[in-house]
Amino acid sequence: MHRMPVTGGPGGENLLFLTDAQLRKGIEAMFFAYRGFTADPDRILARHGYGRAHHRALHFIDRWPGTTVTNLLAILGVTKQSLNRVLRTLVDDGLVESRVGTRDKRERRLTLTEAGRALEAELSGAQRERMRDAYRRAGPEAVAGFRTVLEAMMDSELLRRFEAAREAAE
Repeated sequence: MHRMPVTGGPGGENLLFLTDAQLRKGIEAMFFAYRGFTADPDRILARHGYGRAHHRALHFIDRWPGTTVTNLLAILGVTKQSLNRVLRTLVDDGLVESRVGTRDKRERRLTLTEAGRALEAELSGAQRERMRDAYRRAGPEAVAGFRTVLEAMMDSELLRRFEAAREAAE
């Protein structure tokens, strides 16, 4: 049986170890939470004929206006072919603008158009409301613990990108 040390638990008691059954429950909770987290955006995306890959691209282009295709590839962890398919649709539909880089003509810099910002705001707004409600119900200690767990699950490169995004937002 795999056991993992834990410093705190529900209700404030200290758990020394988590059993495989407890870990399985946590994994299942993540699956169901993700389903809930994506449900509202999925309905919005379906109206436009888009999928979650389009949502992720819109989200990160909004977070880093002028980001390069290369940077977006690294953030999303998808193939160039897959991202190009998504970007082509978003550009053709007038949601994303792709410009040649000023220093390097091989670069393509991405920004959202007004229509792209509006769709991204609708998608993220639905998710913010769900997160806000969950955070309020869970309380500040649970929110801090949740963030700690999520960050601990990221590999070092993803954590570095996440921290850079957080710093840019502050």
